Amino acid sequence: MSAVPEVSPPIHAGRPAAGPVRAAVVVGALGVVFGDIGTSPIYTIQTVFNPSDPHPVPISADNVYGVVSLIFWSVMIIVTLTYITLVMRTDNDGEGGIMALITLLRRLAGKTDLRAAGVLAAVGIFGAALFFGDGMITPAISVLSAVEGLKIVSPGFDDLVIPITVVIILGLFSVQHRGTAAVGRLFGPVMIAWFTTIGVLGVSGIARHPEILKALSPTYALGFMFGHFGIAFFALAAIVLAVTGAEALYADMGHFGRKAITRGWLGLVLPACALSYLGQGALILGDETTVGSPFFLLAPGWARLPLVLLATAATVIASQAVITGAFSVASQAAQLGYLPRLRVEHTSESTIGQIYVPLINRILMVAVLTLVVTFQSSAALAFAFGMAVTATISITTLLFFYVTRVKWHTPLWLVLLGAVPLLGIDALFVAANLTKLVHGAWLPLLIGLTAFTVMITWARGRVIVTAAREEVEGSLRAFVDELQQREPPLVRVPGTAVFLNRGSETTPLAMRANVEHNQVLHQHVVVLSIDTLPVPRVPDEHRTEIDALGYADDGIIHVVAHYGYMERPKVPHALRLLDPARTEGRLDIDGASYFLSKIELRKGKARTMARWRKSLFIATSYITTDAAAYFGLPGQRTVIMGAQVEV
Repeated sequence: MSAVPEVSPPIHAGRPAAGPVRAAVVVGALGVVFGDIGTSPIYTIQTVFNPSDPHPVPISADNVYGVVSLIFWSVMIIVTLTYITLVMRTDNDGEGGIMALITLLRRLAGKTDLRAAGVLAAVGIFGAALFFGDGMITPAISVLSAVEGLKIVSPGFDDLVIPITVVIILGLFSVQHRGTAAVGRLFGPVMIAWFTTIGVLGVSGIARHPEILKALSPTYALGFMFGHFGIAFFALAAIVLAVTGAEALYADMGHFGRKAITRGWLGLVLPACALSYLGQGALILGDETTVGSPFFLLAPGWARLPLVLLATAATVIASQAVITGAFSVASQAAQLGYLPRLRVEHTSESTIGQIYVPLINRILMVAVLTLVVTFQSSAALAFAFGMAVTATISITTLLFFYVTRVKWHTPLWLVLLGAVPLLGIDALFVAANLTKLVHGAWLPLLIGLTAFTVMITWARGRVIVTAAREEVEGSLRAFVDELQQREPPLVRVPGTAVFLNRGSETTPLAMRANVEHNQVLHQHVVVLSIDTLPVPRVPDEHRTEIDALGYADDGIIHVVAHYGYMERPKVPHALRLLDPARTEGRLDIDGASYFLSKIELRKGKARTMARWRKSLFIATSYITTDAAAYFGLPGQRTVIMGAQVEV
């Protein structure tokens, strides 16, 4: 893989303000960030002891203590230590998530081994690709596991589980275009009610068999792991379900800040989940027959139906968070050049991270419904779920320690002191999930590999197309020199023309075609380039840069408009920010004509890529959103001129 190119220095904007954390921010974090990990108690323990598992854990008192202890300490090590304490200290101008780590790698590429940075960036892209698998499996397993509680209320509901799940999922995806802002105020209180309820139910179970509290000692986890390694190793494939959603804590850090997420986790979510796991373990100690659904059986008979309804609401919220995360990953990947330009709609004026990507929404909906109908149960889906989670966690941990070493210049011995044990634990979880490969773990790997192939093929194809375009376009300065020497002189018509281009070195194809075919040029010409920086947002005072190209007297200038990777370009707005003193007079933005160059891709004979990758690149180009709409151009004043480029 080629070395990762250097990127422009970041403009520091968008970092959450330091200072006291308001209670409302913590409540908001509870409603968005913790849905996935907070609903894991519904299905984790029942999956560990599931008799249909290809490697079942026998039910015994020692195994119950060992499993509960291993769950608790896995959560403490992976979530509390790895993510809350370590990983969330590394951000990209306040933003977290695996895409933020990738942009940090690109920024640091010039300060370290380019090859290592390139390889790790590719690994990071694979981790981002796996997140799409997570976005497909989480809604399916979460909603299905909640609705399965109806079977505990009454066996007669058994045949209704799948239809009800399908209806809920259809409803969930059908309202995505409205965004979460309208119902966001309800999310926090619902999740507070959820965590309070599962904590209280956990306490009730502990009260029956308080000896389960001994599982809090790490000696039980170690004893189970090393004393019964043949059983415990395979159990890790299900125990990892307790940490699903850990990546969401990091990915949503830019929305709420590290302090709010930390307080929400330590103050409510961690205690509630720990109490639920302990309570379920105590219930199984008293009655082994409850192992089929210990979460719902913790509740008294009269409370089970309300608990199912509350669980369904919580899992819908959990699904919403993961779906929104998939939208964000796709949008950021497109901004960074790993996917084509996608149609992105912002659904909240106050929260920039709340976006809607119609194409991704349709793909996720079809995939989730297919998973529900195919796997039929949360237990079957659990075999597939763990693979995506463990792989993403491992990649995030690896990238974190590399960035820590390069960015903070942390001593190598200290990096190894933390990285070796944590990556060793991650590797154990990955290895355990690989044993479920033929039982469903292949699915997220296939999804991730497919998305990864599309992303790196698109990135490679863009490089090839850019080189081909540069050859066709020619030098912008040489082209303008030719215009000045034309005899008779080129006709200049009143008005402003804006030609979108990739930079100031080459001539926009539309500009060249306009001159050659129409023999005219506007009085004011702006060659505009969009520069996406590896920061979330850019303030207006740093939005534009002007380069007169040495031809300002002729009314030809080059403008660079800077945007963060979480922003949607608004070209007319950026042009209105220009200083008239530097543009040889005020530009007529309200009457300006916009020119776009449309490229028609064709497979060429050059061995730039394998033929199947050329076909994939061209096919992927068809999902590119309309450029005029993407850049906020007025459709009635936008002219599109085409050209052919071979790949």
